[in-house]
Amino acid sequence: MSAELSSQPETWARAEALRAEQALLPARGARIAVVGCGTSWFIAQSYAWLREAGGHGETDAFAASEAFVDRGYDTVVALTRSGTTTEVLQLVENLRGRVRTVGVIGDAASPLVGLVDEAVLLPFADEQSVVQTRFATTALALFRASLGEDLSGAIADAERAVAEELAPELTDAEQYTFLGRGWSVGLAHEAALKMREASQSWTESYPSMEYRHGPIAIAAPGRVTWQFGAAPEGLAGDVAATGARFEAGALDPMAELVRAQRVALARARAKGLDPDAPRNLTRSVILDA
Repeated sequence: MSAELSSQPETWARAEALRAEQALLPARGARIAVVGCGTSWFIAQSYAWLREAGGHGETDAFAASEAFVDRGYDTVVALTRSGTTTEVLQLVENLRGRVRTVGVIGDAASPLVGLVDEAVLLPFADEQSVVQTRFATTALALFRASLGEDLSGAIADAERAVAEELAPELTDAEQYTFLGRGWSVGLAHEAALKMREASQSWTESYPSMEYRHGPIAIAAPGRVTWQFGAAPEGLAGDVAATGARFEAGALDPMAELVRAQRVALARARAKGLDPDAPRNLTRSVILDA
């Protein structure tokens, strides 16, 4: 996890340069759904917000097991590191011959490659660790570049995120709540998942404006409320009044996710846990037929 986490500035730059692969993604104006499981579902949420908010076309994001794909979509994009996740394979198989499918996949030898109409392969971002870090962010870098974004600032922020010293107040906290707005909501959810998976930490995640609607009740000294991107007006003060630490993410939200990944790794090490093989988890969820 450590090596894969630290390689993200490089893999983001490689993804930004993949113009031919980006051209396989749905064109501007297409009505699409993006599906995935776990981490991939959260990244799908971020891509969907960016694509639709940028005027590229109506874009929905679904967990593959709960996807409403019979809605006249022009294309369904399936995001999966392993390409072996049962729910994704079943969904794509059901769409064959009816809806164009594009797979964004880490493992070039996976069965999904032969099921989709177009395969966008990112083998350089694939991982050995069960805990997913660079594949997720590299896929989102690819999506962002395909929408016309310049990622130079994000890459520079990622270089800072992998190098900076982590504050003890972050690594030693009792509880974490991650918040986001717009496209960073999915990243907040992913940050919370990383903390649970790698370090067995108590974490929650919400859209920022929802935080005052109940979740702020658990904010207290020794706990962290971590905002990805610009915070709503007044939220920092509201959190400060509880005694909790308000971490106002100053980096590109994707780079803030890298910082959260590093905190998860540090906590795992401090607890004597193996973040590459978390309890109860495998690299891919493959269900019995």
